[in-house]
Amino acid sequence: MRDITLKQIAETLGISITTVSKALKNYPDVSPKTRKAVLDLAQSLSYTPNSFAVNLRTKESRTIGLIIPEVVHHFFSNVINGIIDEAEKNGYLVIILQSNESLELEKKQVELLMNKRVDGIIMSLSNESNDDEHIKEILRKEVPFVMFDKISKLIPCSKVIINDQKAAFNAVDHLIQKGCRKIAHIRGPVNPQNAIDRFLGYKKALEKNNIPFDSKLVYTCKNVTFEEGLEFAKQIATDHPDVDGIFVITDLVAVGVLAHFNEVGIKVPEQVKVIGFSNWFMSQVITPKLSTVDQPSFEMGVQSFKLLLEEISTKKELLPFQPRTIELETDIIERESTSKN
Repeated sequence: MRDITLKQIAETLGISITTVSKALKNYPDVSPKTRKAVLDLAQSLSYTPNSFAVNLRTKESRTIGLIIPEVVHHFFSNVINGIIDEAEKNGYLVIILQSNESLELEKKQVELLMNKRVDGIIMSLSNESNDDEHIKEILRKEVPFVMFDKISKLIPCSKVIINDQKAAFNAVDHLIQKGCRKIAHIRGPVNPQNAIDRFLGYKKALEKNNIPFDSKLVYTCKNVTFEEGLEFAKQIATDHPDVDGIFVITDLVAVGVLAHFNEVGIKVPEQVKVIGFSNWFMSQVITPKLSTVDQPSFEMGVQSFKLLLEEISTKKELLPFQPRTIELETDIIERESTSKN
């Protein structure tokens, strides 16, 4: 069945298309009788506005694009919820794309969203993103753009971040205050800025507490997985049995560490203390419960959309837009993996 048009309603009632359009929009210069006739007929015919035609007139799609490394990750799923919640309040739909940590896929997705003429793009970079030409293309075409979490400091756009270096410093300092003196770090891949900053925070905490940095105690994830946590825990226990603290890039990997220690009988926190990052829900159900850095993921999503909407609205008014960065606070959540209590 073909969609009902304004023209069909107008011909049925013997009035102009303009009058039908005005009646549907409740214009005051349409008589109550005519307005009622139009509304009654539109309802009986199940008329719905042609959103494509509306978008052509307003030059708005009322959709935004969201590119994230992975959907299943607890952190990113919460960010998605925050973005969608705020988008729905403002009448926007969200197209969600997953880069799978692939630079090539990320490039294709950016091109797809721009071809779809979305009103703006929100993005967290993939671990492989060391080429930002596709990001610069977004800016060249003046598409409103916001980065969050995994960002590039070289791109002049709005960003929603945490202070990863400070958060990591606090996590390692927490281990030190609990008595740890030989602390390993399971870090993220070399490209993402947040992995770099968390590594630097680890080093600064050691330096502040006069603990020598030992590169042999740093283990680098390739894919940031539970399985890597298992493997690195095994390596640490074998190569450095005197390690008494471990700071892990994210909770998913840290849960793998705890799983291995549980399996081989290494007592946490008595023999080694472990702290993760992001406050994943599994951190509260693993034994022992995992101490972690609480990352405000839902709020990050809310603020990312608000920043994007601010840029969309400003550019719609043909006014200059100045990108800005919002930095959200983090907290240490102390649980059983660093405390006997």
